[in-house]
Order: sequence, then C-alpha cells, then structure tokens
Amino acid sequence: MKTAAVLLAMCALCSDPAAGHARRGPAHRSPVVVELFTAQGCASCNAADGAIGKLADQDGDIVLTWPVDYWDYLGWKDTFAQPEFTERQRAYERRLSLRDVYTPQVIVQGAAQVSGDDGGAILDLVAKAKRTRALSPEIEFRRGDRIAVGSGRAPGKGCDVWLVRFDPHPKDVEVKAGDNRGARVSETNVVRQVVRLGRWSGRPSLYTAPAADQEGLGEVVLVQQQHDGPIVGARKKPALS
Repeated sequence: MKTAAVLLAMCALCSDPAAGHARRGPAHRSPVVVELFTAQGCASCNAADGAIGKLADQDGDIVLTWPVDYWDYLGWKDTFAQPEFTERQRAYERRLSLRDVYTPQVIVQGAAQVSGDDGGAILDLVAKAKRTRALSPEIEFRRGDRIAVGSGRAPGKGCDVWLVRFDPHPKDVEVKAGDNRGARVSETNVVRQVVRLGRWSGRPSLYTAPAADQEGLGEVVLVQQQHDGPIVGARKKPALS
C-alpha cells in the first residue's frame, strides 16, 4: 500500500500543471515554424528541398522537413518517411479544406500553405507570419529531460505540446529507382521522431521527454492548437557549445 501511495504521488506531480515550479515567464513572440512535406520519389521536390535548405540557414526561423510515404509505390521507398508524418499532412489537408495532399507542400505556422516550389510565396507567408504572430508562452528546456511551458492565452480547446526531434545535418540520398532514379536528393532538418508530450491550457506546465531514438538529434517544442491547428509557440533547443 505504501508503494502504491508513492507511485500515485509521483503521477500527481507529473500531471500537475504547476509541478516543478514551471515559471509563468513573460510572453514573447516565438520563431516562425516552416514545415516542408516532401518525398525522395517526388520528381518535383528537389527544388523545394534546396529552397528550404537556404531558409534553414537564416536565424530565427524553425524549418522542419517531413518525408511522406505515399510516393513509395513509384518504385523507391523513401528512406526517412514515416506513416505519422503522412498523417500530420493529412490532418492539415482536412483542417485547411484542401482537395488532397501533395508534394512539395509548405505549411507556415500551422496556419497557411503554399506549394513548396514557389520560393517567393513561401517568403511572403513567413513575412506575414512574423507581422501577425501573437504573444507566445515561454518554453524552457530543463535538466533531466524536462520541458516547461509557461502561462499564456490558450485557445478554447487548448493545445497539444509536441516534441519534434530532427537530424540537424543535411542528408544526401542517391535515389536508385522510381521517377528520381539516378538523382541525388538533399534534405535539411529531417524529422526523425515526434512525440506528443501532453496538453497545455494556458497554465504553467511541466513535461517529461522520452528517450531519443538515436543520438545527435536536434529538438523543437511546438505548442499547437489541437487537431494540427495554428502553432502558438515554438522553441528550438540550443545546441551544446
């Protein structure tokens, strides 16, 4: 009984929004999040991969590449695609009332989309997002795999808190079959793992991150309206010096 009581107390600590003294912190404007949905078997994606790579070099923006798997039937199985990434894109399709998913596609701040091969339109959406983004809750990476999200104004149904782990090193892949046979595809900030940490309803909250699938990955926290709605806060974990 005593052991059970201790376990219940630990669970309560983890679920308490104020556990660990998550700071309220001042609200601020977080980076703009740019998501590219692409595939190694997509013949028109190479230009978008390159454009996103240049955007990732700019300070302040968070760029993530989500490889999808629905082009695998053309003869080349994407080496980084995961079904969860395709489902994320389909969730955007439903929420933005699109006719279908496609590649290359860019989603900016979880709120607007454009073809990934239209560099000018991508920059326009990023600039608009920077002008119109609302104040965001403070996000902190703490010791012991803890992540704190401060207070702020949450949407009516609250938000999901996502931990996205990505490979910070450019990935070059030689495609040996399908429409891109013989081409070398270069991808930037390829997502390798995505985990839902829990809900955020505007109160300071503390979350525990699970162990990474592999070493050397970068990390981004997204505070996003439920059902893949607009992103209300984001932060990339600073690189170790």
